Amino acid sequence: MSKIFASMKKKVLSILSLSTMLWVNAQENDSLKQKKIEEVVVTGQYMQQSINKSIYKVEVIDAQQIKNMAATNAAEVLNQSLNIQITPDTNSGNSTANIMGLGGNYVKILIDNIPVVGDTGLGSNIDLTKLSLSNIERIEIVKGSMGVEYGNGALAGVINIITKKSSSKKISVRAALQEETVREGYNLKKKGQGRHIQNVNVGYNFNDNWFTNISFNHNQFMGYEGEKQGYKYFAQDNQRGYEWNPKDQYEVNGLIKYSKNKTSLFYKASYLNETFNFYNPKVDRIPLNDGQGGVAYKSLDRNYNTQRWLHQFNIQTNLGHIRYIGDFSYQNQDRKFYDYNYDIPNRTKDSNYDEQSYYKTDVIYSRGMFSNFLDSKKFDFQLGYELDHTNGYAALIAGEFDGNNVKRKIFTYGTFLSAEWNVSDKFSLRPGARLSISDSFDNQFNYSLSARYKTSENSNIRGVFGTADRYPTYDELFTYFVNVNHDIQGNPDLKPENGYSAGLFWDQGFDIGDGWKFNYNLEALYVDLNDKIENVMVVRPSTYKYMNLDKYRSLLFGANANIVKDQFSLGVRTSLNGISVSKQEMDVTTPNDFQYNFQVGANVAYQLEGSKTAFNLFYKYTGASRIYVIENEAFRLAKTDGFHMMDFVVSQPFWKEHLELSVGVKNIFDVTTINSTNNTASAHNAATDRLNLYYGRSYFARLMYQF
Repeated sequence: MSKIFASMKKKVLSILSLSTMLWVNAQENDSLKQKKIEEVVVTGQYMQQSINKSIYKVEVIDAQQIKNMAATNAAEVLNQSLNIQITPDTNSGNSTANIMGLGGNYVKILIDNIPVVGDTGLGSNIDLTKLSLSNIERIEIVKGSMGVEYGNGALAGVINIITKKSSSKKISVRAALQEETVREGYNLKKKGQGRHIQNVNVGYNFNDNWFTNISFNHNQFMGYEGEKQGYKYFAQDNQRGYEWNPKDQYEVNGLIKYSKNKTSLFYKASYLNETFNFYNPKVDRIPLNDGQGGVAYKSLDRNYNTQRWLHQFNIQTNLGHIRYIGDFSYQNQDRKFYDYNYDIPNRTKDSNYDEQSYYKTDVIYSRGMFSNFLDSKKFDFQLGYELDHTNGYAALIAGEFDGNNVKRKIFTYGTFLSAEWNVSDKFSLRPGARLSISDSFDNQFNYSLSARYKTSENSNIRGVFGTADRYPTYDELFTYFVNVNHDIQGNPDLKPENGYSAGLFWDQGFDIGDGWKFNYNLEALYVDLNDKIENVMVVRPSTYKYMNLDKYRSLLFGANANIVKDQFSLGVRTSLNGISVSKQEMDVTTPNDFQYNFQVGANVAYQLEGSKTAFNLFYKYTGASRIYVIENEAFRLAKTDGFHMMDFVVSQPFWKEHLELSVGVKNIFDVTTINSTNNTASAHNAATDRLNLYYGRSYFARLMYQF
């Protein structure tokens, strides 16, 4: 079997290499189709705008592409994009987005233009596995600093998840069951193996003005043991538990929308409940003192429970000829935990435990925009505001915070102004500025300048410059971990990080005859970040403190293309990303030269005309990356190995396309962990030379019903 798979792997790589040489200037699947020209986007726009006329370069992953991937959460979809790496934490169960080498703290995650509440802030460092796709219309991605439009944390880019809010049918129903193996393991029983996903979505048009929608999603991941031995194991060798711990998610969404003439409004509510199980690798052998030599084997296990509520009210209307878009939101996320003793041989759980919160956040948020003041297609300007009142705390389990829960109330107000000047039919210009006022940090000022030049009917050149900032987190401000061997402290005097990006984008599409359509896209993007916060040694050998010291630069070049004819499409995406990190610690400073990483992605889609059987292949290669790190009073060049990812999906509709069966294989090359020397030993953590990315190859089957 291994020889067959090795042979298949070589053939697939050969095909992909040939495809790369033929189409080295490629783009996203379906981007050439005529419907894409008419597709609208909302991220960074005054109002819904044709993607072709958008002044920003917006990447779109639509509902059909998401369905073709058989993805079940936002993390799985975004992992297919170049220069977006989903970074999982197997200890917490969270997975966050990394764009151009900058982590989740620098990526703003939105749902319908509203930042999502998370454990450590609003919109930043969001766990993407908690964002299901059961009611998603599309995902919009803008790379680069978007501080004027979206404020704190939008340094590396913005990911905006747009949900469905309408239907062309009186009543629409979609239900799906999806079963997946987790590597070689699968069964349905309790404490079994595999992934089990169920979702249902119902939409109803009362009349021409009123629409409602409700959806339910359940995603159960049974865990992956890997090199561990599972929760039943009770030898005292630290091999008990899971490499990927089990978790169980339930999510319910409801929406009601009214629209008439130039006014529309909707109210949306969402509730998420996630349980994450941590099985302690340490097993205690406890004598029973029963006179018979009896012993008990117990572990102190832990359950985490996260509950999240999102409420959003949106209104779009005209005040005379002035257009107003307003969002009002209340969000709450409460992450709790409890510890319990587990008698492993007897499978019994000590019911005497105390559940308590350790990350809790309540957010009142509002964002409003006024535009079309002059009622002119030649020149317009937009005035906007953003209000964020966050009330929350982090407790000891989330880090050491001076012996107590750290409570905070932060109020931030931002006002932003931009103007859009259509200098001619071909040339548009948009300058913008924002002032952000916070009761906890100094005032922040951001500005931007964007331009679009239409070189032909299907060709645009875009130039974008923007700045953004990031406020310090709980850990960076308040950590206090001091004992005989450690001294690691936060810094309440930290100032916000600040940075900027500059990008140039060119896309062009045309017919090449006989029904073939071709499109290519070239891009260059530079990101510069100052005052980057890092935990650095201030006194040898083990005194650390968070400080504004480092400088981060990222340089991206991309060439993408796509070719389409009838039921066939082929797309290839390529990029070269250089990263420069200048780190300081005591008298050690790393070099600031760029280290480059190459990536390539491909997707092939074909549908048989008669049976309408659809075949979809997704491929992504992430090349080896290098970065300077400081260790043992010196710097060294660390390396993370490259790896290949590939998914293959076959879908067959039945019963007048009301029923569809999809089967496939994910992570064909069976990637689990990769070699990495990036991690360094800290004052209380040992270094590791492996990076845990995936749990390996899996097979799935999905049955979907819709009408």
